[in-house]
Amino acid sequence: MRSIKLSILTLIAVFAFSCKHEAQTNPKQEAVKNAAPVQVKSSKHEARAYFASGCFWCVESIYESVIGVKEVISGYSGGHTKNPTYEASNTGKTGHAESVEVIYDPTKIDFETLVDVYFGSQDPTQVNGQGPDHGSQYRSIIFYQNESQKQIILKKKAAIEQALNKTVDAEVYPFQKFWKAEAYHQDYKKHHPNNGYIVNVSIPRFNAFKAKFPDLIKKNH
Repeated sequence: MRSIKLSILTLIAVFAFSCKHEAQTNPKQEAVKNAAPVQVKSSKHEARAYFASGCFWCVESIYESVIGVKEVISGYSGGHTKNPTYEASNTGKTGHAESVEVIYDPTKIDFETLVDVYFGSQDPTQVNGQGPDHGSQYRSIIFYQNESQKQIILKKKAAIEQALNKTVDAEVYPFQKFWKAEAYHQDYKKHHPNNGYIVNVSIPRFNAFKAKFPDLIKKNH
């Protein structure tokens, strides 16, 4: 019996290693990481930024509470397939992570502060997930559209690593494309305030963020 258990454990370990190795060496995913960033059109009073840090229900509600943010849309980014769906991204095979598009007014809040919100509203050291959600579709990614944004991200990431004396697992990707998620995911917390996940995960995560950044919260939140 013990030898059977060991054999099963060995097979699981080999499978896990092979899956991890495949993910790391996927040429399509490597192409995404090494691509030139796409600059999204912006104006004096409207710009867009893109973040992934776990379930987009949580991240959407956090950014919607921030002063200067006009709208937040849940979706998928960071992968190598077109038109990803919730079901497809959840397999971990598309390379996409649950992400948000943050539409904001640069005269009221800047990209650097949005990055502070990003790192300050999650556990940046958690690998491949956030809170109870695990898998590459829940991994942390912060997207840049130009070299200036990239340097802001890298500088803050390095400072956090030094302060914590731990590795920050958030990946830094050139922004390529944002795919809007299905309609039922949009404003999920607002439409389903009594949902078990919202009550037990989203709201506590939001409250922790609110306590940390009280000066950034809109009055109606």
